[in-house]
Amino acid sequence: MTVIAFLTVSPVRKGSLGPAVADAIAALEDFDVAYETNPMGTVIEADDVEELLDAVGAAHQAVEADRVSTVLKIDDKRTSDADAASKVESVEDALGREARRER
Repeated sequence: MTVIAFLTVSPVRKGSLGPAVADAIAALEDFDVAYETNPMGTVIEADDVEELLDAVGAAHQAVEADRVSTVLKIDDKRTSDADAASKVESVEDALGREARRER
């Protein structure tokens, strides 16, 4: 089974969030998860929900701030091993092209 999640972790403060987000992403390295960061968050893939939640908890704890906001969306399709890339490929097949466009 593959569990896919979309995660955002950020301190609630003024100024650049980049260094704090980098701390959260670095914390994922201690876990057996795959991840890809984009401008709005990070997609994480794990073999099971327990590993995923452990990684998310570490990412949340890695951000040093008086207040930290974490948003997590989990897709736990228990009858399939489809990974995140295959989900994007399905959309692209239906579109007949890549699911992106440069400005």
